[in-house]
Amino acid sequence: MPGLRRTADLLFPRVRVVVLLDGCYWHGCPEHFRMPTANPGYWPAKIARNVARDRETDEKLTEAGWRVLRFWEHEDPDDIACEIERAVRQA
Repeated sequence: MPGLRRTADLLFPRVRVVVLLDGCYWHGCPEHFRMPTANPGYWPAKIARNVARDRETDEKLTEAGWRVLRFWEHEDPDDIACEIERAVRQA
């Protein structure tokens, strides 16, 4: 999308499905993320900005008519593949 400087992990443009795979560390996974003890003045704000950017990305893509599928790196790859296939077939 013009003006949206983000990179999708998988893109199905004909059916407007976008897949984003988030790393637990950089995207603040509620299950696995642990705040680093080094440089405590930097990391909380950095991770919060990443999470806010993820939400903004989802909103902008959804508003533009894309179906956004977002997964965590720790999720089962077979489950992810099944969900992606289902979404693409439905679209």
